[in-house]
Amino acid sequence: MAEIYHVRSPSGIAQRDFGWSPGFYEKLCEGNNSMPCWTDENDARDLRKAFGLARTSREKGNHPFGAVLISVTGELLLEAENTVVLSGDLTAHAERNLLSLASTRFDQEMLSKATMYASTEPCSMCATAARWVGVGRIVYGLSQARLRNTGNGGPRLPPNDFSCREMFKLASRAVEIVGPLLEDEAAQVHEGFWR
Repeated sequence: MAEIYHVRSPSGIAQRDFGWSPGFYEKLCEGNNSMPCWTDENDARDLRKAFGLARTSREKGNHPFGAVLISVTGELLLEAENTVVLSGDLTAHAERNLLSLASTRFDQEMLSKATMYASTEPCSMCATAARWVGVGRIVYGLSQARLRNTGNGGPRLPPNDFSCREMFKLASRAVEIVGPLLEDEAAQVHEGFWR
């Protein structure tokens, strides 16, 4: 399986490093919609949509997680919140809710070119769902490692033994994973929630 690597710029926004010459990615995107062609500013904007959904989820009494699905052209396709508490469904994570909807509404070609933005790094269940649905790119805010260290008085945070990168190392197709991004901002919605 091919691996895709990322480096972080001093601003905290990911820079793509595919081993190609400078400008290759931008040239590839000109007139070619076969690959996602986002800019770092768009990644930040769309990731902040997921942060907003996480805040809304928390305000409704659910766990503070949100996710959005963006098409290759930058169109908002779907958004979802965590609904674990209010639904009583322990698998109703924001990403899994989003991916369940996406799998019934969009074909594999569209999904393979789409990006899922998640307020927090997808857990192993949600990463596996993304693999099965066929999303081509995942961008997340808060890392699982940092999330586990946010204990401060709320419900107990269940352990997640695998990072989403570890899950995708086992997959037969490459998925671009970018994150953590805007991690301090992503952590704000969790303040005072977990113990």
